Amino acid sequence: SIIVVQLEEKKQALYDLVPQPAILQAQAILVFVGDHNRASKAAQLHGSDFDAKGTENLLISSVDASLAGQNALLAAESLGYGGVFIGMIRHKALAIAELFNLPDYTYPIFCIALGRPAQNHPVKPRLESEAIVFQEEYVEQGVEVIQAYDQVQTEYAGARQTETWSERMVAQFGQPEQPETKSILEKNKLL
Repeated sequence: SIIVVQLEEKKQALYDLVPQPAILQAQAILVFVGDHNRASKAAQLHGSDFDAKGTENLLISSVDASLAGQNALLAAESLGYGGVFIGMIRHKALAIAELFNLPDYTYPIFCIALGRPAQNHPVKPRLESEAIVFQEEYVEQGVEVIQAYDQVQTEYAGARQTETWSERMVAQFGQPEQPETKSILEKNKLL
């Protein structure tokens, strides 16, 4: 499910929880919600058992939301808008769920801040295709691929860069699991 947020006071409340400047600058925020609530209603309708718990159902709804988010951003860009994905809402999932009145069997995954871009930066360079597309089997690579990509990102970002790409990866994956994500999934009967 997608919640469209345009009211300034609602955007401010979201920003107070997740202080990302794009939230206040955006014309609209799209909040993407993993949603098994309708499935629970379908089970109720048919007098069937319902158990949304487990990684498979979480993966399904998270992938579906991600695909919808990417398609929404592509559609917005085709109309001259720009957008920023904000995944940090998961770190405040319980408060986000309350702010948007999320019922059982739902959880916030990410949001997209949409608006007319004030600046147009070139497209951010991605890893070379040889580093991510393999023929017939996975090909593990050494640190030289990471070092090369750090250099590409450094050249792209210039003075805007505060840390390398690999340093951001360490900061993201070098931390223990965010307890807020697990808390919302347990509270809303998904774990």
